Amino acid sequence: MPGASRSLLTRREIAALPEIPLSHPWNPSSAVHLRRLSLSIARVPPGKESFLYHRHERDEEFLLILSGRGLAEIGDVVAEIGPGDFMGFPAPDGPPHHLVNPYAEDLVYLMGGESSGLDVGHFPRIGRRLVLTAAGCWGVAEADCEPMPFSRWQVAAPPGPPAS
Repeated sequence: MPGASRSLLTRREIAALPEIPLSHPWNPSSAVHLRRLSLSIARVPPGKESFLYHRHERDEEFLLILSGRGLAEIGDVVAEIGPGDFMGFPAPDGPPHHLVNPYAEDLVYLMGGESSGLDVGHFPRIGRRLVLTAAGCWGVAEADCEPMPFSRWQVAAPPGPPAS
């Protein structure tokens, strides 16, 4: 990695890092360009959105706005965001969230959090879940998810020994 150490990256070095363009497959308006550090710097171009309104079941997530402005939808609230604003989304009970950039300049933010190797993303508006594991990523319809309470796994105890 460039710079004096892994702990320091200059503004110029960060700007020179390659971008990874991503678009959420369930949101045609999604456009996020990542620069991988030990965290990610994300850039949402004007008129685009981050991924899709979602929440995480296992991996906590945070965002720190570096430049530009946007709209953050967090639960039932929509708030304008700008440089220095911070958002934290705890798991498993954090609110669903989503970013939109309706403005004329890029919305740039630092994104980080846990990467446990097993997470479930919930997309309540489209009734879908995304299962993320080290082996891959699977999208499933909420309607196809069968509740499996632990009680269904329990076996009745065998009867006691026969009476003599």
